[in-house]
Amino acid sequence: MPQKTLYVLVGPTAVGKTALSIALAKQLKTEIISADSRQIYREMTLGTAKPSPEELVDIPHHFINSHSIEQEYNAGQYEREAQAVLDILFKRHGSLVLVGGSGLYIKGLLEGFDTIPEVPEHVRESLEEQFEQKGLVWLQQELETHDPDLFEGIDQQNPHRLIRALEVKMYTGQSIQSFRGLKKKEHDFRVVKVGLELDRESLYKRIDRRMDSMIAQGLFEEAQRLYPKRELNALQTVGYQEIFDFMEGKYDKAEAIRLLKRNSRRYAKRQLTWFKRDEEITWLSAAEEVSALVQKVRSL
Repeated sequence: MPQKTLYVLVGPTAVGKTALSIALAKQLKTEIISADSRQIYREMTLGTAKPSPEELVDIPHHFINSHSIEQEYNAGQYEREAQAVLDILFKRHGSLVLVGGSGLYIKGLLEGFDTIPEVPEHVRESLEEQFEQKGLVWLQQELETHDPDLFEGIDQQNPHRLIRALEVKMYTGQSIQSFRGLKKKEHDFRVVKVGLELDRESLYKRIDRRMDSMIAQGLFEEAQRLYPKRELNALQTVGYQEIFDFMEGKYDKAEAIRLLKRNSRRYAKRQLTWFKRDEEITWLSAAEEVSALVQKVRSL
């Protein structure tokens, strides 16, 4: 029996992952598993650049519109749920397509958390800001509440260690202790990792154009509907925070749009930094025709 294959398509925001994943899935007559930490939320549509309703009907997608922003969700949960979906789908298909830009989600699914995962900067920055405002006692109480077993054995006077333990718990849903000494995951399928990239100028132009399109389609109006729930973790993200601040009078609309584009470009840069560390990824130019890219991916 031929070995089953999981095609993993990664890259920065706006580079063209969605178009390639759909074309590849069509040719393989298979399904797509999304690895995007924001597209799982059904209430967030324009700001997360989901595939269109027509595309979602055309090819079965998993982990898009699957959860509510009211639910706490993290990389640990994704690993468990996505693994279960892979197990089911591989009984029906010889190949599957995993696509997304959330590096921690992909790492967790493919490798397990055999090392302490990296956490997005905004999670750490938020904790550091709150620590500066509320002090060490607040930090101690937070960790004791969220991870009481670890709290008992940690240096409770060391804010750096407290913040590190707390950020891992908040982002992954698991104690930092659980990431030590684990064996790397093994799979009974072949993994083919492909990265899409563009030169910086072209990528940034794509990001800016897509943001203009999102705004024209109603991004500000979508953010306005979500504003009453702005404190939820799911909404602490590029594409919404800038508009919430505009709504609170911190700057005008032109500045909000400038920040939306700038922060999206910064997000893309962080994504590329993460994925470029993975030597197993074969990089292809997103400037090529999608049909040519599909053939290159299938030849790997």
